[in-house]
Order: sequence, then structure tokens, then C-alpha cells
Amino acid sequence: MPSHAHLRKDLVALLPRLRRFAISLTRNAADADDLVQDACMRAMTASDGWDPLQGLDRWVFRILRNLWISELRKRQVRLGMGQVDVTETDELRTEMTGEHDLAVKQLMGRLASLPSGYASVLLLVAVEGYSYKEAAEVLDLPQGTVMSRLYRGRRIMAEQLAEKAEATR
Repeated sequence: MPSHAHLRKDLVALLPRLRRFAISLTRNAADADDLVQDACMRAMTASDGWDPLQGLDRWVFRILRNLWISELRKRQVRLGMGQVDVTETDELRTEMTGEHDLAVKQLMGRLASLPSGYASVLLLVAVEGYSYKEAAEVLDLPQGTVMSRLYRGRRIMAEQLAEKAEATR
């Protein structure tokens, strides 16, 4: 079992990936940052529940997802709470060129515009490089559902891009 210092170091290395995943779930940068912080705290306090054979990233991604589901349930109980509109969200910040930053914002905007559940699958498989099986484990979904959402999500994004290209002609 790794020490807390080693675990903390590995968690810090995961932060950009955790934030991307959290944004795909929350569609809001502030909520995503809070969710990542909560997930890291939970991982540190529950480190004895981590199986090193599983991989730290998948374990923390699952913690993050479960915390978000709990938060959504809490919000349903509270009146007037909910997700912030996509147009009000902050996107990932990078030190890249303006062109790269614009491309990232457009991609995250397109992901945020997808129906619920598609963005997380696309992010895990297409961006993070998880296999269908690994993504299914992280999201606690059947592998066939992951494959279906990935196919549909890609198709929706392709249709949106085709419509945009057609509109600019």
C-alpha cells in the first residue's frame, strides 16, 4: 500500500484529468473544482479501499462520479438548485496558443451540449483513452451502453460540425 505522500503525489499528477472529467459531469468549472477537491479528500481518507491492481485513476474517477451523483440527489431535494447553463460555464484553461485555447473551448462547449451521459463517455474513451470496459467500470454502466453512447455522441458531434460547415458556406 503506497504512503500518503506517494498517494498525494499521484493525485496531484491526476488533477488535470480529474478536472476535465469533472467538467464533463458538472458542466460548470466551480462545481468541477469543488468535486475534484472532494474526490481527492475522499481518496486520501479512504486509501485503504484502493486496490493498486485497479489503477489509481480509475478508482478516483469512480469516486468523483459517485460524489457527483450524490450531489445531484442532494440538489433535487433543495428547491431552486441545479446545473448552471452551458453558456455560463468556464472552460479548461491552458497555457497554449489562442488557437489551441479556442479549439479546447469549442470542444468542451460541444461536449457540454450533448445529452446527459454522452459527454462523460466521449471524454473517457476519446480523450482519456480508456477502453470500453474501463469506461464502463468508471461510469458503472454496461459496456454495451458505453459503446452505444460513444457511437451516438460521436454521431451527434459530427452532425453538429456538418451543420456548422454547411452554414458557413
